[in-house]
Amino acid sequence: MFPIRDHNPSDKVPYVTYMLLAANVAIFLVEQGLIQTRAQQWEFYVDYAFFPLLVTEGEGYSGLITHMFLHGGWMHLGGNMLFLWVFGDNMEDEFGHLGFVVFYLLSGLAAAWLQYLPDPTSRVPMVGASGAIAGVMGGYLLLFPRARVDVFIFLIFIIRIIPIPAWLVLGMWFGLQFFNGVSADISQGGVAYWAHVGGFVAGFLLTVPLWLRRGGAAYWARTDGHPPHPETRHEVRPSSVPRVSRRRSGPWG
Repeated sequence: MFPIRDHNPSDKVPYVTYMLLAANVAIFLVEQGLIQTRAQQWEFYVDYAFFPLLVTEGEGYSGLITHMFLHGGWMHLGGNMLFLWVFGDNMEDEFGHLGFVVFYLLSGLAAAWLQYLPDPTSRVPMVGASGAIAGVMGGYLLLFPRARVDVFIFLIFIIRIIPIPAWLVLGMWFGLQFFNGVSADISQGGVAYWAHVGGFVAGFLLTVPLWLRRGGAAYWARTDGHPPHPETRHEVRPSSVPRVSRRRSGPWG
């Protein structure tokens, strides 16, 4: 289950969201062109990924920022960019272009910090925009808890797209990250669950002042928990594939 779109286009052109999408894709393509061997990949990560051990030793601070623009593969990149595409424009609309840049980077820094705390001597590099994007999701949850998000569900033979309130989609996502963070062994690498948790919580808290300026609970009452502009309605059109009726066979087939 993962979100593919919301029903709430922004009022303004989300230039920063577009620039972040373009930058992440462009950097990934450059990375793919430069790295041909595992040794080259390791050297690249030493220079630009977030290494807890290096920070503990007083080095590698630039990785706190640069790691947000690196990805480990096409699926990693595609998943992160999808979430940024779905939730980023409305948050940029509320924070403004410059405010959204600051919000995004602070969320990413908080994500790296929470990934760092459990194991400051870890030699496992962290890359990806997911911590910063988790912050976008945390802020979205606070501002627009009842916004409708279309979710793609794939369960073996069941494939459907259904609209679900943002609080349920994002709440479930956060719960999974927290549960997996508690149960996973971070020394073995894999998904940076604590970075997701840290980014999400930071994004939520960073959005509180904006939410209060909008009126807090009164803002929810005015907007019914949706972005303050008309939503887009997406309709799933019926299939154009003609139905083939079954014919009953006779005794001889």
